[in-house]
Amino acid sequence: MTKSKHSDIQMGEPSPLGARVRDDGVNFAFFSRNARRVRLELFDRTEDSKASRGIDFDPQLNRTGDVWHIWIKGIQPSQLYAYRVDGPYDPKAGHRFNFNKLLLDPFATAITKWPHWDFDQALGYNPSIPDGDFVPSTIDNAGAMPKCVITQEYFDWQGDRPPGHPWSRTIIYETHLRGCTIHPSSQVKHPGTYRGLIEKIPYFKELGVTALELMPIQEFNESQVTSILGKSLRNYWGYDPVLFLAPKASYSSGKGLDQPKQEFREMVLAFHKAGIEIILDVVFNHTAETDLLGSTLNYRGIDNTIFYLLEDDQRFYKNYTGTGNTINANHPVVQEHILSALRYWVQEMHVDGFRFDLASILSRDTKGSLQEDAPILKTIARDTVLKDVKIIAEPWDAAGAYQLGHFSDQRWVEWNDRYRDDIRRFWRGDDGMLGAFANRICGSADIFAHLGKGPQNSINFITCHDGFTLNDMVSYRNKHNELNRQNNNDGANENFSDNYGFEGQTTDKAIESLRKRQIKNFLLTLFISRGVPMLLGADEFRRTQKGNNNAYCQDNETSWYDWNCLKQHREIFDFTRGMIALRRAHPILSKEQFYTNTDILWFSPQGELPNWSHSKGKQLACLIQDTQELSLFLMFNASSDSVDFHLPTAPMTTQWYLAVDTSLEGSQDAFAAKKESLLDNPQTYRLKPQSSAILLKKMGKM
Repeated sequence: MTKSKHSDIQMGEPSPLGARVRDDGVNFAFFSRNARRVRLELFDRTEDSKASRGIDFDPQLNRTGDVWHIWIKGIQPSQLYAYRVDGPYDPKAGHRFNFNKLLLDPFATAITKWPHWDFDQALGYNPSIPDGDFVPSTIDNAGAMPKCVITQEYFDWQGDRPPGHPWSRTIIYETHLRGCTIHPSSQVKHPGTYRGLIEKIPYFKELGVTALELMPIQEFNESQVTSILGKSLRNYWGYDPVLFLAPKASYSSGKGLDQPKQEFREMVLAFHKAGIEIILDVVFNHTAETDLLGSTLNYRGIDNTIFYLLEDDQRFYKNYTGTGNTINANHPVVQEHILSALRYWVQEMHVDGFRFDLASILSRDTKGSLQEDAPILKTIARDTVLKDVKIIAEPWDAAGAYQLGHFSDQRWVEWNDRYRDDIRRFWRGDDGMLGAFANRICGSADIFAHLGKGPQNSINFITCHDGFTLNDMVSYRNKHNELNRQNNNDGANENFSDNYGFEGQTTDKAIESLRKRQIKNFLLTLFISRGVPMLLGADEFRRTQKGNNNAYCQDNETSWYDWNCLKQHREIFDFTRGMIALRRAHPILSKEQFYTNTDILWFSPQGELPNWSHSKGKQLACLIQDTQELSLFLMFNASSDSVDFHLPTAPMTTQWYLAVDTSLEGSQDAFAAKKESLLDNPQTYRLKPQSSAILLKKMGKM
């Protein structure tokens, strides 16, 4: 490396981007194509408004192509740093460089805990009349910004290997890392943290899930919502990333600057030892810099025209996300940035997969048009490092794109909102839902088969973080988002929910019994359906958000898991665990192929073929041949009347056994494998109103 006039500084290397410990110093590599000047600043404390040292990059020595780089001797992990970048401030041409703004390194793998980001200082603009143009702010925001942290790269992975569950054996549990254990009832030593989640591993093992899908843990600003809606509200969900490679610092239990990265790794290692995968919900479609009125945190001040999709009038941002800006994901530079981030999480953090928020945005070209074969999506699917990780798309965006069933190539698995809506509507008792219900439990061939995809391409879910919890879906007819301070105008209006006679919690035994039955119906349907089941965290013990279906800003008991509910609703937990066990005991339910006409036979309650066109039909049954000796007979009754189902004739050497009946109480609702209850009447089975049941035809004593 070429030396500079300073004895501790050398030219450095242009790759990899970011700050990497090398020899007895650190190599800094930083991209900016249109910058005229780049300065690296080192800090002693996160609250410092003045750097302890500033190093200007020499464009002749410290620049290769569009990458600015330098190596500095003696710097150790835990050193704080950030950048300043100067260049044209010309919003009409898309450029928003401002040397007064301290910028975070996009490739930083940690930043300091800094809960009081001062957005008034960090905004960095002064309004100028007319027509929304701005002049650069002269306010230095260094004291209001967190700082990047040099992190330790070594970690003893103890020979860790990913569990590698096939899709057919995968059961996803979607959870908020902090919300899972922050409530006092969680009874963990490290509430709301990576280590707190580790303490819940025995619980997840008992339940039987194989993967945790974590809502965003990419670094975000918790105060972002506060600045808009008031002091008592916070950015809880975290779908506003500041950095793509840094795990959330406030989710760490320790005080060490390098602690978040190390604790995240400890968490992954612990879950892998338990045979449970970690899937990250990642946001590569927009950032926390929002629109032209937003904060300059990194990308905007580094190279605005490259990182974002801009309108023809380049002062303004294209907004396909509903949050103010859109990442220019198919620009080669940004594409490589996203790929580098994904590879980092796989190679250095050992995660097992990704769920891509508003993934249809990644299909948009630089003009914002949807592409049939978007480069970034193809590259992710075919990347050699990412070859074996799970990739899940939310196949729509906030600007009308909807690609369910035809999202990119066959490697992409998709959130199936049609499954959610059709299953909800069937069990609510809506007319004309028999055919849709049958299609959904069979893997949604009508959606996925035409492009060669299979049932494993469908993530089946009844509820997710965005919407009602399972308990609230049977307790509220309308959303109740008043606490969000948007006059109840936020969140989806149509939830296909019902309250069964009373809005909210009730002591009415009849209503409560029906709600419990419906919850079991939803759980049974989810776990017998072909495709990949996803359970919303704490639905298995009836967590409520009191009717809030958009709790993105409720970092409080509205969203937190109240583990006291596990004691109160142990029956629902046991039922959920039993259904997961039943799915595992009968692989026919989760095969990665669609059923053929001989695999599954459909019946009306009278034992005849169903009348699929009957708009009022609300009962259905099917016979699934599991093995030569074993068949499953599934019965569904969404009506308000009891129904006698005629059972298929069993050969003389077999008998019918009851495995599940959602109308029964306690331990009688689901029987463990080989402990099913022999039926007294092998000809018919009476199914109570709004109930479902599973019978097994197997060898038995005569």
